[in-house]
This record gives sequence, structure tokens and C-alpha cells, in this order.
Amino acid sequence: MTKGQSLLLGLGVLALGGVGYGIFRVGGAEGFSAGIATSALLMVLVVGWTATYLFRALTGGMTYMQQRRTYREAYDAFTTEELERKFEALSPAEQERLLRETGQFDPDDSNPTP
Repeated sequence: MTKGQSLLLGLGVLALGGVGYGIFRVGGAEGFSAGIATSALLMVLVVGWTATYLFRALTGGMTYMQQRRTYREAYDAFTTEELERKFEALSPAEQERLLRETGQFDPDDSNPTP
């Protein structure tokens, strides 16, 4: 969220308070009672919004975290496919040499694949 969006959100909440005050006044509440009712309503909304934020943060459902998770899965899949493609392009002798260097060579295995 940008700074401008934060300011617009704050102005929206302020406007919501004003509209709520007007609605309570039209509904028959006196000035002081309408102000208290509007404040209570806004407080419930802000606490509810904060609770949903905390829930998303604790469960890992935040947009940024989900984007990172999705990106990492795609990157890992692409990297694995690319490495497998390059490995298959090597000659059997080069494959065996590479597997020996990485400590993954099993002499009993007739097909040296990772």
C-alpha cells in the first residue's frame, strides 16, 4: 500500500464516521449519542479489520508472502527442469564424472541419473 493509498483510506474512514454520524442523527439519536454510536461502530470496524490482518499474518496468507511462495515454487521447478535438461545433454562419461564429483555416483546403478 502506498502512502497516497494510506491517506485515502484514512480520509475514507473519516468520511465514514461523518456519514455514520449523519445516519444516527437522522435515525433519531441526539448529537452526543450519535457521536458515541459512530465512534463505537468505527472502533468495531477497525478492530475487526486489524483482527483479519493479524489472522492473515499469522497464517501466512499475506499477499507478499503468497507471492514469494508462488515465485519460489515456479523458480525451483524451472531450475530443476533446466538442470535435468542440461544433465541429459551430457555424454554418459560426463554424467558419471559429474555424479562422482558431487558424491552421488552409485557404482551398482547401471543408469547414472540424479
